[in-house]
Amino acid sequence: MSAPGSVPPAAQYAHSEVLALVELALREDIGAGDVTSAACVPANRMAVGRYYAREEVLVAGIELIPIIFQMRGGADDVQLFAASGGVARPGQMVASVHGPARLLLECERVTLNFLQRLSGVATNARRYIEAVAGTGCRVLDTRKTTPGLRRLEKLAAAAGGVTNHRMGLYDAVLIKNNHIAAAGGIRAALERARLAGLPIEIEVRTRAEIDQAIANGAKHLLLDNFSPGEAREEIRRIAGRATVELSGKIDLSNVRAYAGTGADYVSCGAITHSVRAADFNFRIELA
Repeated sequence: MSAPGSVPPAAQYAHSEVLALVELALREDIGAGDVTSAACVPANRMAVGRYYAREEVLVAGIELIPIIFQMRGGADDVQLFAASGGVARPGQMVASVHGPARLLLECERVTLNFLQRLSGVATNARRYIEAVAGTGCRVLDTRKTTPGLRRLEKLAAAAGGVTNHRMGLYDAVLIKNNHIAAAGGIRAALERARLAGLPIEIEVRTRAEIDQAIANGAKHLLLDNFSPGEAREEIRRIAGRATVELSGKIDLSNVRAYAGTGADYVSCGAITHSVRAADFNFRIELA
């Protein structure tokens, strides 16, 4: 898990997985070429394009703009006036690019798609952080991400102040109810999981499962689908013997109630799976 409130460095947007995704997005949109721009715009026409926020948003993914233009041959000048984790006000210019008009038109939609989606995630994440302020509980994201966009959406969630949970199935052990069933019970699952040498968390859904997990050495519990009142009572009983994460139907309407139970963490899939894209636009003028 990353430090809460950390803003991911721009270098993380140049990760090989991200670059491959950007290449795919460009191929998806441009294909064999932008036939409209080629038909309408002279090849030697130069222009300036400017990106504006149309509402108050927490910016994320803006560092992809120069990467996208570079992949298409490079613009003469790309300037960023905001960074991931920063607030943009309505009407604020957050980036500009100077270069061939055809290039600007070609990259317009791909740059906006990333900027709008990731800024929407960051803005949503910040709402959760504000909702739990003062409780001492940390908000975690989940693996409920858009297929292919996980690394970017987790960068955006971190820009909003959320703590990143595991990236995937490979970097931490989270024993859920189906793992318990397949392993033959809580004790068997925990004993086998320790052989992996990775951090271990186990999902529990009843008081009996909580007691059994702790009796078998569990140090990180995921209490799933408890009400805030039920969670508070169980956390009182656990009494610090294990760290506690709460999950299950947690959203902005109830996250503060869950955070106020004494839990160490709350995890919210809605941070990434229920997001409205932020509103930006791109305006071109002849240079």
